[in-house]
Amino acid sequence: MARTASLSGFPEWLPEERLVELHVLDTLRRIFELHGFSSIETRAVETLGQLLRKGEVDKEVYGLRRLQDEEGDGGNAAAPASGDPHALALHFDLTVPFARYVVENAGYLAFPFRRYQIQKVWRGERPQEGRAREFTQADIDVVGDGELPFRYDVEIALVIAEALSALPIPDFLLRINNRKLAEGFYNGIGLTDTAGVLRSIDKLEKIGPAKVAELLKSELGATDEQARSALELASIRTGDTSFVAEVRALGVSNDLLEEGLAELEQVIAAVVQRAPGKVVADLSIARGLDYYTGTVVETVLVGHEQLGSICSGGRYDALASKGSRTFPGVGLSIGVTRLVSRILSQNLARATRSVPTAVLVALTTDDSWGGAQDVAAALRSRGIATEVAAKAEKFGKQIKFAHRRGIPFVWFTDEEGNHQVKDIRSGEQVDADPTSWAPSGEDLHVRVRTA
Repeated sequence: MARTASLSGFPEWLPEERLVELHVLDTLRRIFELHGFSSIETRAVETLGQLLRKGEVDKEVYGLRRLQDEEGDGGNAAAPASGDPHALALHFDLTVPFARYVVENAGYLAFPFRRYQIQKVWRGERPQEGRAREFTQADIDVVGDGELPFRYDVEIALVIAEALSALPIPDFLLRINNRKLAEGFYNGIGLTDTAGVLRSIDKLEKIGPAKVAELLKSELGATDEQARSALELASIRTGDTSFVAEVRALGVSNDLLEEGLAELEQVIAAVVQRAPGKVVADLSIARGLDYYTGTVVETVLVGHEQLGSICSGGRYDALASKGSRTFPGVGLSIGVTRLVSRILSQNLARATRSVPTAVLVALTTDDSWGGAQDVAAALRSRGIATEVAAKAEKFGKQIKFAHRRGIPFVWFTDEEGNHQVKDIRSGEQVDADPTSWAPSGEDLHVRVRTA
């Protein structure tokens, strides 16, 4: 349902739209917990130095001058734009705050630590569908102490494939690469500023190969041959492990390249086996943030690629550290608000009703309100969401009220204490007992169905 927002970039849902969002969130929680991930929540505020300490961030960070003032700077707090590392700002993702959380709580955590986190984040985007200034992310990560077996890279990809498959969304595709593979290849052709090459390759879909080649030559000093080789690598895309032979056919030899090839082969083989049709090895995927060190993932909805990645992340080996102690991790982040906005705008799914309420208890007289509350309590005690009418209007008006609210059943009690319940959709009305009657499983709870 398209509506004009009073404040651009800060989505607000109508009740029936919020039910769709809650369905998405509940589904993700259920699957994450089935795989043993524990829920945490980190603070919304971090220091600017913490937020920007790893990698290039080209998004505006929202600063919090007043909160900084209250921390004791006497009204002279610097805005984040000044570069003061102690300035406070809202987090723009959940991975960097999670790294800080792990370091600060390492003595209380059991490693490998499996966590999921569903929270709001804030980012200075130019508002459009799929890009908001306030939005919800759902992250899962596994973090180790000193080391983290590569098998977790495989597991994370499988969990995400399962979670996305359970949502009311179109078909999706996990596009997976490995930074070791890419960096080893670039070193093998003589491009030593591998982070710079990755940032240029990351722009491939936005500006095209010709402009990326120009960037590689003008900004990184690449020769025509080096730029051509880098773009040849980025053009490899397979739905199975045949990418290994295609990379080797380029004739580049490097130990890090071989390590990355072996890791990517494991991930692709596992996902092809357990989630066929949901993955491709895409060697153009770079991920612009410098803290990724191995597996990198971006996910698109098939037929909705213009929306951008709905789930991304990867392996990071040095994002969290404390002295000589490091906490390598791997994780992925789902853009919940981006997904929900597309579900709603394209009518891909909808709630079976607009409110949680299944039953409205009607009033015969205003004096019957207490008895109606008894009926409602009996129904609620068995998990049936119930409302009581506010006043004893004509039954027709009370039924119209239920219809307007989206409530499927109306309960009537006569002066002798006999009970009946009416399905206002079909008109069927039957005798009922508040201690035993229940709606069908379809009507007991709001359900979200694909359109």
